[in-house]
Amino acid sequence: MNVSAHHKLFAMVVSLGLIAGCSSTGETTEDGAYGSDVSAVDQEGGSTVYGGDDDGGVSSSEMSEEQRREAEARAARAEEAAMREITTFYFDFDTSEIKTEARDVLVAHARFLQANPGQNVRIEGHADERGTKEYNLALGERRANAIERFLIVNGASRGQTETISYGEEKPAVMGSSESAWAQNRRVELVFQ
Repeated sequence: MNVSAHHKLFAMVVSLGLIAGCSSTGETTEDGAYGSDVSAVDQEGGSTVYGGDDDGGVSSSEMSEEQRREAEARAARAEEAAMREITTFYFDFDTSEIKTEARDVLVAHARFLQANPGQNVRIEGHADERGTKEYNLALGERRANAIERFLIVNGASRGQTETISYGEEKPAVMGSSESAWAQNRRVELVFQ
């Protein structure tokens, strides 16, 4: 067989497969038999969701590109606002390295500060009870400074931030267990 015959044979097999895959079973469903007020797909390829008695739904095929962009921007702002509710960031033992999972939340805080130049934040560094008082004060300061640098690099102004270290003096949880220590190794953002 030559190459052209192979292509024709392949095209015929694919066509038969598509026809067989798209064939109907012969069963029909009456309108409204699904028991839902959601129309799966309209004729233009979008979907329509009905939500009330007036049959006025919102069709995705009728949304303009500008409306879609506005909806995406609202969703992004809502997500950033939700992330900004997180104001405590935890650290591993004896380190001031910001954890990867905290970075997106800190970026949201930095953007908020950038968009609100009159807003200030106090960055409070803490350590667990292990180590000397002086060492823990220095470690809390390194942690607070790391968060401050991250916020500034991502849009906050240096004039909006103030750092302070409490070391081991203000534990979030009392106790001498790994669980308590993990909750005390932290930086808290206090917006003013």
